[in-house]
Amino acid sequence: MRIAIIGQSLFGQEVYSRLRKEGHQVVGVFTIPDKDGKADPLALEAEKDHVPVFKFPRWRLKGKALPEVVEQYKSLGAQLNVLPFCSQFIPMEVINAPEHGSIIYHPSLLPRHRGASAINWTLIHGDKKGGFTVFWADDGLDTGDILLQKECDVLPDDTVTSLYNRFLFPEGVNGMVEAVRLIAEGKAPKIRQPEEGATYEGIQKKENAKINWDQPAEAIHNWIRGNDKVPGAWTEANGQMLTFFGSTLNDNGLVPEGDTLDIPGASQPGIVTKVGLVLFGNDGKMLVVKNIQLEDGKMIPASHFFKSADSTTLELTEEELATAETIRDAWQRILPNVAKIESSTDFFKSGAASVDVVRLIEEVKLQCNGLELENEDVYMATTFGDFIQMLIRKLRGEDGEEEQAIDYVEKSINNLTIRMPHQLFIKGMFVDAEGAKTYETINPTDGTAICKVSLAQLSDVDQAVAAAKDAFENGVWGKINARDRGRLLYKLADLMEKHQEELATIEAIDSGAVYTLALKTHVGMSIQTFRYFAGWCDKIQGTTIPINQARPNRNLTFTKKEPVGVCGIVIPWNYPLMMLSWKTAACLAAGNTLVIKPAQVTPLTALKFAELTVKAGIPKGVVNVLPGSGSLVGQRLSDHPDVRKIGFTGSTEIGKHIMKRPIVSIKWENTLYLSNLMKVEEVKKLKIGDPLDRATNHGPQNHHAHLQKLIEYCQKGVKEGATLVYGGKQVSRPGFFFEPTIFTNVEDHMFVAQEESFGPIMIISRFPDGDIDGVLQRANATEFGLASGVFTQNINKALYVSDKLQAGTVFINTYNKTDVAAPFGGFKQSGFGKDLGEAALNEYLKIKTVTFEY
Repeated sequence: MRIAIIGQSLFGQEVYSRLRKEGHQVVGVFTIPDKDGKADPLALEAEKDHVPVFKFPRWRLKGKALPEVVEQYKSLGAQLNVLPFCSQFIPMEVINAPEHGSIIYHPSLLPRHRGASAINWTLIHGDKKGGFTVFWADDGLDTGDILLQKECDVLPDDTVTSLYNRFLFPEGVNGMVEAVRLIAEGKAPKIRQPEEGATYEGIQKKENAKINWDQPAEAIHNWIRGNDKVPGAWTEANGQMLTFFGSTLNDNGLVPEGDTLDIPGASQPGIVTKVGLVLFGNDGKMLVVKNIQLEDGKMIPASHFFKSADSTTLELTEEELATAETIRDAWQRILPNVAKIESSTDFFKSGAASVDVVRLIEEVKLQCNGLELENEDVYMATTFGDFIQMLIRKLRGEDGEEEQAIDYVEKSINNLTIRMPHQLFIKGMFVDAEGAKTYETINPTDGTAICKVSLAQLSDVDQAVAAAKDAFENGVWGKINARDRGRLLYKLADLMEKHQEELATIEAIDSGAVYTLALKTHVGMSIQTFRYFAGWCDKIQGTTIPINQARPNRNLTFTKKEPVGVCGIVIPWNYPLMMLSWKTAACLAAGNTLVIKPAQVTPLTALKFAELTVKAGIPKGVVNVLPGSGSLVGQRLSDHPDVRKIGFTGSTEIGKHIMKRPIVSIKWENTLYLSNLMKVEEVKKLKIGDPLDRATNHGPQNHHAHLQKLIEYCQKGVKEGATLVYGGKQVSRPGFFFEPTIFTNVEDHMFVAQEESFGPIMIISRFPDGDIDGVLQRANATEFGLASGVFTQNINKALYVSDKLQAGTVFINTYNKTDVAAPFGGFKQSGFGKDLGEAALNEYLKIKTVTFEY
């Protein structure tokens, strides 16, 4: 079709681009005049495509259409007008001119909330459903026939911005394109708008946005978020007008400590706390405001209200000064009407609009190695000088420290400065264990202590479980939609990738993993796992089931998959971060909350992971981490009545002990140790040494007790008659190093054939040539069945062996080739349940069946 686009903004630009991709001919674009020397994004895009662009300042004068404007429009011969976002009044001579008329986008479920502030009123009224309408234009105020509507849930803490970004923009663009497609196919409906339920509230203006304190907390919260960011809900307090932004409901009932702020008309004073300004409704319930705009226009964190302005100005390095000049150029491009960008130049007072905020954020991301800012960062630092100070603090990693209050252990190692949390992580905060009890975690490379780590006690377990339970039952984690949950997990994966060298270094010094392997596998696969399960969040679906009908009535039966609740995750010492990620990613994607108990000897990557969950915006209490002993912390987790599921990887003996608790579903695995079949000469070439040395092939064992176990293991093998071809002893150097070891002539009854070493030990047994069934019988005689492998060029043999082997995974002509999409887990005493793939997700879900009659 020949289409005229009438509108503006990024939304209009996206609709324009999509319609062209659909094959429609855009004959002209009608948008607003340039503002402060800047063209609207829709105009810029159309001009690049050489589509005629018109920028009429007005379409009519004194209530009558301007003939020259109407004539220019009609000369294009449009068959349909599409108005994706239009702030100008378009005369009916233009609206009715095309053969198909005109369609308009409206950000509400018409007829509710007609008018220009429809999104605001959706939130102010506390509507549980929002959405948009594409309707046929008429001469009324959004009263034309409806073509299509799409709805979404309105979350308790949604703002205009979040609702727009999450649904109204992306789905609105899709809706406009779909509407045009229906018109082109002759299938577009015209549904008359009902008058019942229609509202006609006016445009929200600053003078009308004053807060009425004589109402419940939820109503005050709705008023503040409904006016966020424009025009801004305000009150008078402390001798000035204060405008509030970033409101959330506080429904835990606990009144926090802080400094009081008297607010005229409020039922009780506000409280300035480290998390924001706590306000009260006339029902005694609370809400928290994150940011406050002062009367002079300066935006500050609400938690800083009584603090004097930070007078500490950063002194920039030469490199940072160069960055500042690069960003100055970006400001100049965005604000062409400003002759020169000075330190005092105010972004918004110089004519910038919301679309320019997006552009500035993208400029920073491009010029500063992918640094991501939030819209809020720009609103909090509106002058160029303040913006540069904020930007440099973020580039230095100095922002957000006060809120997290992390007592880091810092070490300069591997050409990095690594910063390691070392306390328990409970309810979003790093805290000491009861009685300030600690233990030393040891670097297996040299046997020295890395740092002291908090040692969790029984009371700490109870606090962590209570935090996880509260977050599951009352927190926002259970209220946000699945797609937003996935967005947070994607952000967490991005942060893990950003910190991958630091995580791999911590893994190397704490567990002994070779750095290059840790970077590729321990950390790399962890990142892939979170990205994989982030994509599953909005694809957890039930089914409809046909059942016998109750004649003459009918029945509908369907299932829902729901999170199980609080989960305990117990992690082994080998692959500490990867094992954590395999279980935690699936658990969080399913919507659960959790308490993680890392192995006592390898706690540091789990604690660094906890820090990154805070930076990713994972709500407090969703993730908790408790370093400590398995006999105390692990046992209390498995016994705790509020823990609904345990994910466990570790020894068979401990797994059996945990299984004595009947109400919990457990999985455990005898973890796979891989060693390639090599000649002794090739084994001798392996470099044993510092895991941070890039040439190292094999690092130390994880801890001293394990080193001693390997020595005893080899001694038993020799005693029983196996041939020790190579290795079998500790390397003569500091640290917990053990030689790669090969045994041959191993009989099935021997200890080394029946027990796993969890070390660099290869066991080789012979079998008669061609005796496949005999080999299978011997392989299946073990009580373990995690993984197996067969190497053959005969496809029939490969499939026959894979059918007969009693193991959770069978590798053919490869080994240990795992992928985040493929389930991994053992048979028999190697456990039950799966990590990775869709199967892992189902481990952390419960199925509810719903049947009703109609």
